[in-house]
Amino acid sequence: MDISNIINELGEDRELYFNAVAPPIWQASNFAFKTVEDFSKIAEDERQAYVYSRGINPTTDILRKKLAALDHAEDCLLFSSGAAAIFAGVFANVKAGDHIVSVKNPYSSAKKMFDAILPRFGVTVSYIDGKTIEEWENARQNNTVLFYLESPNSWTYELQPLAQIAQLAKKHNIVTFIDNTYCTPIYQNVIDIGIDIAMQTATKYIGGHSDTLGGVLCGSNAMMKKIFDTELMTIGSSLQPFNGWLLLRGLRTLPLRLERIHQTTQRIISFLDQHPAIEKIIFPFHPSFEQYELAKKQMKAALGLVTIILKKYDRSSIIHFCESLRHFLMAVSWGGHESLVIPRCTFIPEQDYNPDNEYHRHIRLYCGLEEPEYLIQDLEQALKTI
Repeated sequence: MDISNIINELGEDRELYFNAVAPPIWQASNFAFKTVEDFSKIAEDERQAYVYSRGINPTTDILRKKLAALDHAEDCLLFSSGAAAIFAGVFANVKAGDHIVSVKNPYSSAKKMFDAILPRFGVTVSYIDGKTIEEWENARQNNTVLFYLESPNSWTYELQPLAQIAQLAKKHNIVTFIDNTYCTPIYQNVIDIGIDIAMQTATKYIGGHSDTLGGVLCGSNAMMKKIFDTELMTIGSSLQPFNGWLLLRGLRTLPLRLERIHQTTQRIISFLDQHPAIEKIIFPFHPSFEQYELAKKQMKAALGLVTIILKKYDRSSIIHFCESLRHFLMAVSWGGHESLVIPRCTFIPEQDYNPDNEYHRHIRLYCGLEEPEYLIQDLEQALKTI
């Protein structure tokens, strides 16, 4: 299906709402039935009808159909945040005594779930670098039920060989779950590669305006029904209609924004490549990136996150550089219109900072929708101060 059709037309029955170009917000908690027979029909699968907005709502249903189509998936579920989507997708596929293999240093909420919550229910997790299929084969145990992937992750952008991992998982009846927020399905279609569950934090690129939260799971009808019937409906972490409407608005411009961000990021990397104060650039499509060839094979493009390392190793220089930026806001998250910066040392107590540890010196930039020269000038003046 054409991407323009998905974003602008799919799921939109405008004749049902006065031919309005933008769908309304159905701010309703529940929906009525005329007959007991009609009411009883939805008992088998509540995804197929509007009953109670904790499950499916007309506003969020439009978004759900579009996101499933973008991911080349049979169905999609929407959640109040990316963390909620991860929680539901993982919990629906594990039980006491099971084992998970995860990439090391996953998204913080996923790691907290793996380290602090799942062990309380007898589920164990092994962390691996995950760059080679051999690591996944060696980490697999007889009770392994889930592989947790991030390709790329959102700081140092390590990748996993997704097609090989999907084949290995299917051979041993292991569910594959990937956080695909970095690429979105515009630049990486993981369902086509064989991954079972594709997750995105809709807060980021789908929303695009830093004004709403959301989480997405896409996969087969059977998998989405399994998650819907248990975790989504029981925990009550579904996306609210107004947030769904905001995400629909953001989705309209997704390809255009991603293209702009991609182009701006390339310009900024070209500037940083030439600057004498920069020691290293970490970016999946940079020729120096260890997995550059795999990145080009699996991804159509790399987007707005770039991690840099300054030649000045001391913590005060890193802090001074970040605080000297005028147009890169210092904040968590990414994917919105605004450019951002965050130094890794923010999360490291001053007494534990080790200048010889490259990890401690990471500075992550996110390139937003501002003019490239506007951002380059800001970086240049900040680099001059150190």
